[in-house]
Amino acid sequence: MTIKTVPSAPFGDQEPGTSGLRKKVQVFQQPNYAENFIQSIFDVTDDKANGTIVIGGDGRYHNRIVIQQAIRISIANGFRRILVGQGGILSTPAVSHLIRKNKAVGGLILSASHNPGGPDGDFGIKYNISNGGPAPEKVTEAIYARTKTIDRWLTVETIDIDLDRQSEISLAGASVQIVDPVADYAALMETLFDFDAIRTAVNSGFTMAFDAMHAVTGPYATEILENRLGFPPGTVRNGIPLENFGHQHPDPNLVNARELHDLMMGPQAPDIGAASDGDGDRNLIIGKGCFIAPSDSLAMLAANAHLAPGYAAGLKGIARSMPTSAAADHVAEALNIPCFETPTGWKFFGNLLDADMVTICGEESAGTGSNHVREKDGLWAVLLWLNILAIRKVSVESLAQDHWTRFGRNYYVRHDYEAIEPARAEALMAELDGSLGSLPGTKFGPLTVEAADNFSYVDPVDGMVSDNQGIRILFAGGSRIVFRLSGTGTKGATLRVYLERYEPAEGEIIGQTSEMLADLIAAADDCAGIERHIGRTAPDVVT
Repeated sequence: MTIKTVPSAPFGDQEPGTSGLRKKVQVFQQPNYAENFIQSIFDVTDDKANGTIVIGGDGRYHNRIVIQQAIRISIANGFRRILVGQGGILSTPAVSHLIRKNKAVGGLILSASHNPGGPDGDFGIKYNISNGGPAPEKVTEAIYARTKTIDRWLTVETIDIDLDRQSEISLAGASVQIVDPVADYAALMETLFDFDAIRTAVNSGFTMAFDAMHAVTGPYATEILENRLGFPPGTVRNGIPLENFGHQHPDPNLVNARELHDLMMGPQAPDIGAASDGDGDRNLIIGKGCFIAPSDSLAMLAANAHLAPGYAAGLKGIARSMPTSAAADHVAEALNIPCFETPTGWKFFGNLLDADMVTICGEESAGTGSNHVREKDGLWAVLLWLNILAIRKVSVESLAQDHWTRFGRNYYVRHDYEAIEPARAEALMAELDGSLGSLPGTKFGPLTVEAADNFSYVDPVDGMVSDNQGIRILFAGGSRIVFRLSGTGTKGATLRVYLERYEPAEGEIIGQTSEMLADLIAAADDCAGIERHIGRTAPDVVT
């Protein structure tokens, strides 16, 4: 094997965001761009010599080209076993499982998650470490530092691999294995959930609709839901992964999954509707006439997880991201287990999971998961819902109302203002940050500010401190507004505003979210000057 050194130069814009490096496809198509980033990852990664690496993605445009190059760069950097999903397909949770099962050094996930795909869409590369989870900040900071000084990348001259046929070949001294992307993941799911109980429910007439959004979970959902659990063919809709996601936006929210939403709100609705996103780590849950907000879903799953075999012994703890509603906190209190509040980003859950301090984690952005992998897992959440409904023999709506009657309800919504000029978004946040000291005691309509801060997190496992993670405005009575700039967009800045109001079990738990949050929506503009700073009178997306 002859290692070839390709001269290069830094690009200067390769700082990883919340979930890796995401840019427009045209940016990644620049000569050396993807190669520089992959080489920078390997330059700061230990134990490469004779190690194993996992490579896969969500099937979006440009995946296959980058996978071929990633295989060559991996070999040149000393990896001797390379596992690649057939067709270049591996969901994010499946990558995490393969890393853990095969004791790999890490994995490359080629995805921009829920962002659009196609020649004019987005592309991304994320590195997961040996525990199967996203690289922590100390690793992503080292990667970024290396991207600013890199002057070469390494490769070997070989033929392209046939990605569409399962095989194992020897290539330049390394074993390259094209593996079934679904089999190991599906086998793991069978160890966690009561498939017999779900099959019995299906045979008794329980129905569902699953929208794979022409993204990565299509093959996974077809194998598990239709082939193993017995749902009829056609239960999985839009099940074939496409490079452009069928010209759709693979984000499972009520805007982009409108067809599923309309079905579930109509007279022909099945018992449950579900969807997942581009790389398979997010989920959407809707019952007949009843949308389950992601924060509520986390709490409801945690309260009922013991009904699944994999969680029959109970939970060690729950973790949620700071912007996620406090619904899970009430469950943790009732179960007498801890609930941890972390910054946004699944990487912050990794230490808690590895230390066996928590079992279930979740984010308001429709990501939920457990200690079975180190990523959020869309299909896992759907299967846990199916397991719970099959055992309790209730509808989604009945389960939700029972939950609120027991724990109270956290009315919640997120407003996204997208593609803002970065300077305007940063000015808004800076002004708001500067006003924190004077906000307590201020009245906004009927609301009185009780406290305000810029959230800082101290990791209870390793003591790492993460500052400036989002501005919190806390009101008397338990309501709050959170402001933060998102790290997952590729065009301009995205301002996210999270609004939450708690109603105790004896309060008004069956209300319209928009009406219950009207005072908070008005207060958000008043205290942050949204219209004044960015010229917007309404959000682009409401979830």
